[in-house]
Amino acid sequence: MVNISEASVNDIIAIRNIAYQTWPKVYADIITQAQITYMLDLFYSESALLESIINKKHEFLLVKEQNVAIGFAGFEHGFLQEKVTRLHKLYLLPAAHGKGLGKLLLKAVAAKSKENFSTIMSLNVNKYNPTIAFYKKMGFEIVGEEKLAIGNDYFMDDYKMELKLT
Repeated sequence: MVNISEASVNDIIAIRNIAYQTWPKVYADIITQAQITYMLDLFYSESALLESIINKKHEFLLVKEQNVAIGFAGFEHGFLQEKVTRLHKLYLLPAAHGKGLGKLLLKAVAAKSKENFSTIMSLNVNKYNPTIAFYKKMGFEIVGEEKLAIGNDYFMDDYKMELKLT
């Protein structure tokens, strides 16, 4: 049985484990192993996740199968003080890909977005990430490009995508 629930600081280890199992497979052909390690430490250390949840007020949803966390989404309402929900993270364990769980998570985030009066859901995705096709299928459109320096001479070379919420 699959269910989606709100995550708390008590779920940081589960979120971290999913990221650490997923990133090396998802990004192996896109960025170097050194950059993967750097970004995992930057975004998924216990302190980074606590900062996201407690100080930045990011919310997380977990998707669980038989009570085991197999994916998560992290998002923020009121992004840039606008009626925008920013999807910062959405990852599933590789074994969970292709089961419709990403779609389920995205729909749950969209529902939370509407509850918080967002009119747009936005995200950034690496220009070479095959997940772009998934987001397009879900109704997102590419609205721009962004190259962000993240330290250590690394960059995120992304498309900016948006979904209009109705």
